[in-house]
Amino acid sequence: MRSAPITLRPVVESDLPVFFAQQSDAEARRMVAFCSAELGDLAAFLVKWRAMLSDEAVLCRTIELAGAVAGNVGCFMQFDRPSIGYWLGRSYWGQGIARRAVDALIGSIDQRPLYARVVADNIGSLRVLERCGFRIIGTERDFAPARDAEVEEFLLELR
Repeated sequence: MRSAPITLRPVVESDLPVFFAQQSDAEARRMVAFCSAELGDLAAFLVKWRAMLSDEAVLCRTIELAGAVAGNVGCFMQFDRPSIGYWLGRSYWGQGIARRAVDALIGSIDQRPLYARVVADNIGSLRVLERCGFRIIGTERDFAPARDAEVEEFLLELR
């Protein structure tokens, strides 16, 4: 499905409350499973994001669709590996926005390999990453705070 063009731009302070609302969505948190612990704590959320934005090793971009903040995408070190991650507000799911945002981000990064992680039952995110060229290279089991349970997670690599 093709929707309106997206734009990736640097994150600005006014994006953060939108990200907080998107990441407070219970269904979205369940799908991600390994989300941060600041649920309901805007102050802690802002501290975390401001630290990421001040870290020159972290690349964070806001995903805009028709002038609205649809979510964010970024590249950061995770488990000593350059990794990508993204988050879309639930009203933007299923429109091809995540795939286009990930494609645009990885197209702007020369470093390879890149890595990503996705909960095994998050088929939508797995498809996004595979369509962007990532391949599963392993699995791990770990405790997922948003599900209060141990889950299987795929480790993916883009060469």
